[in-house]
Amino acid sequence: MTEAYLDHVSATSVLSEVREAMLPWLGERYGNPSSLHSRGQKAREAMDSAREQVAALIGARPDEIIFTSCGTESNNLAVKGLAQASKGTHVLLSAIEHVSVLTPAKSLKRAGFEVETLPVDKYGMVNPADVAAKIRPDTALVSVMLANNEIGTIEPLAEISKITREKGVLLHSDAVAAAGSIPIDVVALGVDALSLAANQFYGPPGAAALWLKSGLKIARQLEGGFQEDGRRAGSENVPALAGMGKAAELARLEMSKRTAHLTGLRDRMLKEIPERVPHTFVTGHPTQRLPGHASFVIQFVEGEGMLLRLDLTGISVSSVSACTSKALKASHVLLAAGIDQTISQGSVVFSAGIMTTNEEIDYVMETLPQVIDRLRQMSPLYAKFLKENK
Repeated sequence: MTEAYLDHVSATSVLSEVREAMLPWLGERYGNPSSLHSRGQKAREAMDSAREQVAALIGARPDEIIFTSCGTESNNLAVKGLAQASKGTHVLLSAIEHVSVLTPAKSLKRAGFEVETLPVDKYGMVNPADVAAKIRPDTALVSVMLANNEIGTIEPLAEISKITREKGVLLHSDAVAAAGSIPIDVVALGVDALSLAANQFYGPPGAAALWLKSGLKIARQLEGGFQEDGRRAGSENVPALAGMGKAAELARLEMSKRTAHLTGLRDRMLKEIPERVPHTFVTGHPTQRLPGHASFVIQFVEGEGMLLRLDLTGISVSSVSACTSKALKASHVLLAAGIDQTISQGSVVFSAGIMTTNEEIDYVMETLPQVIDRLRQMSPLYAKFLKENK
């Protein structure tokens, strides 16, 4: 059976070069980076090398990289840690942030902080003027993601950072969906903290980082030892970090080649899928979006049904419909962008990877209309629509 894996926004494969970088630390090489003996110091050297590689990917200094276990931990450390270390009690978040930003913000709210959301337009884009209007003297932190994983929109972060710098307010960005996929320079972006994760750019799960601008204070969220210069306790995952470093190096060196390939696939899907499947519209910004990312709402079908039917044909995609989110409610991202809750149930995300071929996209174009037609034949809403529009 032909297969097409188009769910890279959820997980990427681990590249062979990355596995090779990890393997020694899963076998003959071992040691705790905090130990003073030679094995421990060799592990420390491997971790320092990975820190340099990750820093180079985003234009940062190695000593500004805090290694964590995942993007969720990085976001928790940034949102709670920066807010708690500040004198302010007001936090601003975009309405389309990932739950790993929204949930720690709820914890801050329970602790006495005031949390306010920034609206987005129909493309899911934050207006910098709204940031300027909502910042207050007691604002401790603004958090706006660099790119959204559900709709692919890339936010005007450099414009937002000009405002936060003028106001003297810290700016964090969840760049998990973007790091390794688009060029990032933290200095040019003007942010104060930025989250990234290896499993989004062909590295291993279990390895991530928070970039924290030099000199900033942050409250530790994991208590224990004094790893990561006292900013994050816990023995580091050396094999995974060695893999993350290699993945970051490859992403940096191959960025332009990868982007050209993925942008071509993305633009093809954005154009052809609505042409082949009637009553389908694109979600997110039509051009200012992640390469390889194409998201839609397909009317008169439901997300889980699409995923299951497509999986039977060998096509792997994702959806943010209520049934697949386990939250039993519509996507907060789509709702914030003004998409009706009922229609949003037909959301679907196709995310290509660096090894995705045009032949795989051909297969999707042939198969998807058949799957949707079959689902619509079972839909009473579609039958009603056809009857009313004879």
